[in-house]
Amino acid sequence: MRVALPAAMLLWTATLACGPVEGPPGYEEEPASQRQAARSTNSETLNGLAFNGLAFNGLAFNGLAFNGLNSASFSAWFQQNDSLAEMVMRYVVTCAVPAGETRTYTDAQGNTYVWQGSLGLAPDWASGQPATLREQQLVSACLAAHVNKYGRTVAISILGANARGQPIPTSRAELLEFSQREGCFFGNLFNGEGVYAGNDASLLGWIRSSVRACALSGRSDACPPITPIGSCAARCTPDPTNTYYTRCTHGGITYVPLTTRIHPQDIYRCGDGTCQFTESCGLGVLTAQCILDCGICF
Repeated sequence: MRVALPAAMLLWTATLACGPVEGPPGYEEEPASQRQAARSTNSETLNGLAFNGLAFNGLAFNGLAFNGLNSASFSAWFQQNDSLAEMVMRYVVTCAVPAGETRTYTDAQGNTYVWQGSLGLAPDWASGQPATLREQQLVSACLAAHVNKYGRTVAISILGANARGQPIPTSRAELLEFSQREGCFFGNLFNGEGVYAGNDASLLGWIRSSVRACALSGRSDACPPITPIGSCAARCTPDPTNTYYTRCTHGGITYVPLTTRIHPQDIYRCGDGTCQFTESCGLGVLTAQCILDCGICF
């Protein structure tokens, strides 16, 4: 499934060699003719969560019961800002609820919202039970992974396992298509520990910029409230296939992370002759400045 989150929503709450590509646990081969239909059940998703969505935390995640969306507390929270709340819930359900399931809410005005499940990272929470610590961490990581600094909808691939240790199904075709490693995301929005992003590749300073930015830039001001932690490899443990990370440690706390991959074309190079929206005029001192493509600022 493909998804993209603007950075605000977070506040709320490989190089491939020649030859066959080995898939991670949960890897599923699929005929090309079936791939389009299968996209809603694998790890492809669209990032687009806004930063202010993460800040919109009037209802704590651990107070949200998926079998009680029509409760008075949920309705009061939703009505504070229904457009932002709708976006937040869209991504929460995408992350927590299994593919093939939906969650429906009808507001006081009679408007009905239907949110589609996809990744199924929190099966217990999705069934109406309190979110476990592992589920809290995974849903937090998933929301962070879906944030997009520029509010753009960009296809990404999310790799990892759900709270029961079952790998997110990932096809060989998906690994080939999303061949650019991006980063790792982890944290806990439920208890206020924050969310973090590490890079799994380098943008080489000002030479390259990313349409995603949060993981690869490594800048502290890139995607607040997401905190950059540098290299994923320095803080995280990979799975046996080195396809995704199974745990990351920060501040003495160990988290269950999610790993992301993107399309190579979603990284722009300063000097390609096009002034991209991720670049600006300047002297080339900062990542966003590209005098070669955008000229000198006056």
